[in-house]
Amino acid sequence: MSEFTNDVLKLRVDGVDLDVAATVRRGGALSPVVFLHGFGSTKEDYTDFLHQPAFAGHPFLAYDAPGCGETMCADLSKISIPFLADTARTVLEHVRIERFHVVGHSMGGLTALMLAHQEPDRVLSFVDIEGNLAPEDCFLSRQITTHPAEEDEDFFDGLCARARRSTEFSSALYAASVRHKVRREAVRGIFESMVDLSDHGDLLTKFLALPFPRMFMYGEQNAHLSYLPELAAHGVELAQIPRSGHWPMYANPVAMWQRIADFQHHNHT
Repeated sequence: MSEFTNDVLKLRVDGVDLDVAATVRRGGALSPVVFLHGFGSTKEDYTDFLHQPAFAGHPFLAYDAPGCGETMCADLSKISIPFLADTARTVLEHVRIERFHVVGHSMGGLTALMLAHQEPDRVLSFVDIEGNLAPEDCFLSRQITTHPAEEDEDFFDGLCARARRSTEFSSALYAASVRHKVRREAVRGIFESMVDLSDHGDLLTKFLALPFPRMFMYGEQNAHLSYLPELAAHGVELAQIPRSGHWPMYANPVAMWQRIADFQHHNHT
């Protein structure tokens, strides 16, 4: 298997200086696979890709989004979903990836959707792991309005406490680590833009119009999502992960990786 490196990419996005922490595997004859993590997660959610025999031959990229993990951002107030999409485009340019398969979870799925909508010719396939497509998807981000707080720290404490009490698979595990993975000052901009795009961005129409193979992955606890039949009717492959909720990479990673591998095999380039 090709070697991989942990790099710091010094970039400037929309006038903001970034030190982006990235894991990159450059070798491989097949097309690269790019992973965009969700809110409260980091690139490490996906680096097991490097040890999965099913993905041998694929270059790989995962990085910590601005405001998350080990990535440093000079102005956290500028972070939003459009800013994250611009960051993705800049990272891809920096590491010289032209065309790619993309896997995005939650916030990362929405970021990938915005990027793919703007540059569809660059994307070979898209695995969307519960990325926002409709207002109903804002179960975390809408708390910025349903549970308002004057101080960022107070809002974040409440968010973590509610996640810890949730009955969703792996939510307590998520809550235990999220405060160590996200800068408090980045939360409001991310959540407000997620809600605005989910309510007014016509995301489902954008997703259905994408001209390449798409998979929508969701935990069995979220099999009630209202738009699943419409996705299937428009040729989107549905992947329900058993014994899982919003975080299949924590609750059932074996099933998650298998479904991604099967999808990649069917779209082998």
